[in-house]
Amino acid sequence: MRIFQTIIKIAPCLLALGVIFVSCKQEEFSKDRLLSYHGKYPDESAEDLHLTYSDSGRLNFQINTPILNKYYGDHTYMDCPEGIEIISYDNFGQPEAVMRADYAINAERDMRLEAQKNVVITNLKKGDTIFTEKIVWDKRFRRIYSDVPVRQVRSDGTIYNGSGFDADERFTHYTVRNPRGEIIADDL
Repeated sequence: MRIFQTIIKIAPCLLALGVIFVSCKQEEFSKDRLLSYHGKYPDESAEDLHLTYSDSGRLNFQINTPILNKYYGDHTYMDCPEGIEIISYDNFGQPEAVMRADYAINAERDMRLEAQKNVVITNLKKGDTIFTEKIVWDKRFRRIYSDVPVRQVRSDGTIYNGSGFDADERFTHYTVRNPRGEIIADDL
């Protein structure tokens, strides 16, 4: 009878320990799946990130990304494996341009952000849009450029294809390299 009473007292404790052990193992597995991106494990990771950059109380840029990973080492860098959106603002706090891409990587040492795959930059004030597969934002020299083919669609419907482009970091002044394409005759 004592053995039966002892088993009844111990059984709930054993069951509770079993549940805790199984739930901890399941949580570890889920974390590993969340943090692994193509076999790489970040040192830091953040989800649904919204960063705001300002200077002297003035809004300059807003960066939005579903996932931001940071990797430390000889070449510390951050990447956004699920896409990025960067909005630049004018001196009055109004949105000036928007850049979206499916992937971005930021090399801290080089002070460069590289956006890749389906990159779209729109100047909200002029209504012009650039489509390309890769851009580089050189923060040291405060410029954006691309050395791969680009397509510019202007607000009036004019379409230019080029071998790249150069712009200031707010995408207010830009030039398409080696432009060719449709030109609206009224502009001549």
